[in-house]
Amino acid sequence: MRLALVGLGAGLAVLAVSGCSPRSFHGSSLAKSAAASASATPGADDAGAGGGFLGFDRNDYPGDDTMATLHRTFAFTGYWLTSPPGEDRNTWQGKRALLRQQGWGFLVLADGRLDAEILRSRRAGTSPAALARKDAAAAIAAARDEGFPAHTILFLDQEEGGQLLDEQAAYLLAWTQAVAASDYLPGVYASGQPAPNGPGQTITTVDDIRARVVSEHLHPVAIFDAQDTCPPAPGCTVKARPLSGSGELTLDPGGNLVAWQYSQSPRRPKLTRSCATTYAHDGNCYAPDAPTVFLDMDLANSPDPSHGR
Repeated sequence: MRLALVGLGAGLAVLAVSGCSPRSFHGSSLAKSAAASASATPGADDAGAGGGFLGFDRNDYPGDDTMATLHRTFAFTGYWLTSPPGEDRNTWQGKRALLRQQGWGFLVLADGRLDAEILRSRRAGTSPAALARKDAAAAIAAARDEGFPAHTILFLDQEEGGQLLDEQAAYLLAWTQAVAASDYLPGVYASGQPAPNGPGQTITTVDDIRARVVSEHLHPVAIFDAQDTCPPAPGCTVKARPLSGSGELTLDPGGNLVAWQYSQSPRRPKLTRSCATTYAHDGNCYAPDAPTVFLDMDLANSPDPSHGR
């Protein structure tokens, strides 16, 4: 998952990131699931000095043996239900049982649609909401096939950000509502990086999503915040600061901050200038115990942020 600023003219910018009764994220079933996850695994599941649990995400599955090695450092892993962005296949498919046996927690991900795809689909006669419901159904089916339990949080990968365009918002919110209508809970991976929003103003995708959820009285959405600017991000390091250091509130009426992606591969030079030395010479972030595996580093308050064990 990557972040890049894409201008759309007229003072608007998009930051590209590589009808049910709401169920509370603080409900008893979810709380029990979180408590069980927090006590399931030693080692990497022990909270680090920064007060959070380390994880990572990457598009390609690193391999069974490599995953066992990575678990010495990381408590949870991103897990794709769909093909990741830009990929034509999903190499994570079918790996949940093995990874659960190894002790991993999960950050469950599903690829979303770029604005161009949403517009193309609309021109072909499929509305953004209808497209979203179709994609959500596929993600839900994949989660069930993988054996993820009820109340697992499924995160939609929103690759374009800033202030969402109307069709983007229609797609995203229809997707989260469709997931909320199932046995699962909705989440979104979105940018916490401020983007231009008119003269002297900025907005983040995270704030835009939360505001829309509140104003439209929708089901709360868990947030996986992409914010790799140094500071607040510490760079490519396993000595991460607390989740609250992301610059986002950890609690919000529109949805909770569940995880923070604080380092990306490759790094974005302008945003990571002050922490450039924490990255490798090729600009990537590599795992301490697997120096050939580049990845994005994440932080969460739980060793199983999607409650997917």
